[in-house]
Amino acid sequence: MAAPLLRLSRTRRALLPLSSLRLPLSTQSPAPSPSPAPSSSAGRLPRFFSFLAAAAAASIGTTVALCDSGIDHQRTGGKDSTELVVKGERRRVPQEFIDELASFLGENLTVDLEERTFRGTPQNSFHKAVNVPDVVVFPSSQDEVQKIVMTCNKYKVPIVPYGGATSIEGHTLAPHGGPGATIGGMCATRCSGSLAVRYGTMRDNVINLRAVLPNGDVIKTGSRARKSAAGYDLARLIIGSEGTLGVITEVTLRLQKLPSHSVVAMCNFQTIKDAADVAIATMLSGIQVSRVELLDEVQIRAINMANGKNLPEVPTLMFEFIGTEAYALEQTLLVQKIASEHHGSDFVFVEEPDAKTELWKIRKEALWAGFAMKPDHEAMITDVCVPLSRLAECISASKKLLDASPLTCLVIAHAGDGNFHTIILFDPSEEEQRKEAERLNHFMVHTALSMEGTCTGEHGVGTGKMKASYLEKELGIESLRTMKRIKAALDPNNIMNPGKLIPPHVCI
Repeated sequence: MAAPLLRLSRTRRALLPLSSLRLPLSTQSPAPSPSPAPSSSAGRLPRFFSFLAAAAAASIGTTVALCDSGIDHQRTGGKDSTELVVKGERRRVPQEFIDELASFLGENLTVDLEERTFRGTPQNSFHKAVNVPDVVVFPSSQDEVQKIVMTCNKYKVPIVPYGGATSIEGHTLAPHGGPGATIGGMCATRCSGSLAVRYGTMRDNVINLRAVLPNGDVIKTGSRARKSAAGYDLARLIIGSEGTLGVITEVTLRLQKLPSHSVVAMCNFQTIKDAADVAIATMLSGIQVSRVELLDEVQIRAINMANGKNLPEVPTLMFEFIGTEAYALEQTLLVQKIASEHHGSDFVFVEEPDAKTELWKIRKEALWAGFAMKPDHEAMITDVCVPLSRLAECISASKKLLDASPLTCLVIAHAGDGNFHTIILFDPSEEEQRKEAERLNHFMVHTALSMEGTCTGEHGVGTGKMKASYLEKELGIESLRTMKRIKAALDPNNIMNPGKLIPPHVCI
């Protein structure tokens, strides 16, 4: 009997400046011409909520074993190796499974090959899909999600997340901009972005949520109270579980009032250590900034090439200060003084809305500018986070290795909270380049862990950071066994995003 999967997309973007908003979840991609859902009904979801019942790439056991023995995980170099090969028998889902789904979904289900192929192909990722999903479904209510999950559990068909939650478009809450990610995906990966230094990550901004568990139970994790000491914190258990414990169908978010005034500033430095030191000094001074972003000289070069700009190609810090006009300006001048003490130059700041938007576009377009440097290459995007006091040390050590590599590597950081990324561009047809990208990523993760940091600040674990047992090095085997026990208790048939997050060698 086949073992499919349920997928919710996990794109990460900047966190919205988040009174309380309750949102049912949806994806950004609509179903292929389904019948529209009613606009208002208890438990109804917007039309764009979708997920997959996909054919598993491997033969997955019907229950959670002591270890994941249902999948053949082969390593080429031991437990610490990043080389992981997953093998198994490809099985198609039974027709009666599809018929049962169709009995209550009707047109909100497709087996169209083109649609299945698109939904089953990772977007902007160097990870490759092994198989095409057998079924794509588009539930329009929590009841339908519940029925789908129960049907998958009955047939022991794995569910692989594809879509996420509602995408809050800029004009809905913030006329001058909003996140480009989905709420469900952001919850699933416990993500954050440039505003996290001021407003916190997803775990800080979710008041409560509803989720459908693998057995079909629907849980509500809290109330709308500002604080609670009632029972286990189930919301925080689901947030960051990466689709392995249930399907999120509704989220109540904490919102933040838009500031009355803001100032955007930018400053150049001769070394990336000087730039990181200014970010650290700024945060430790108690200055209330809403963003502190760092871009290295390679990233600035990419922006110049992609957008026809003529920015100095040196490490650059970008800040955003908020509050009253007088307060924001005062904070700006204080940071200007700190920057001058660390060899900063060309400190500029703007207050006019259009000028702020234009300046901040430099940061917002950084990733796409990086891709434009090597259009035929793929990107391995790293994500580590260290205590703020170790940021300069960690970035400097990583930068030495990156600069010595034959690959093109761009550094970009949420410097206010110690989180930095590297965009490593490599030719997917060249195996040596892929291995070099893996080596660089491996070095940065281990460097961060040696400084009491984390292997992922906001991107999640998935399969990429499960491979080399990074979680075991960070948290210890006892914590992983605890995670495995929770997974086994809630999902004994292992239908929720199997083979992700928890390394396969962990036994209970």
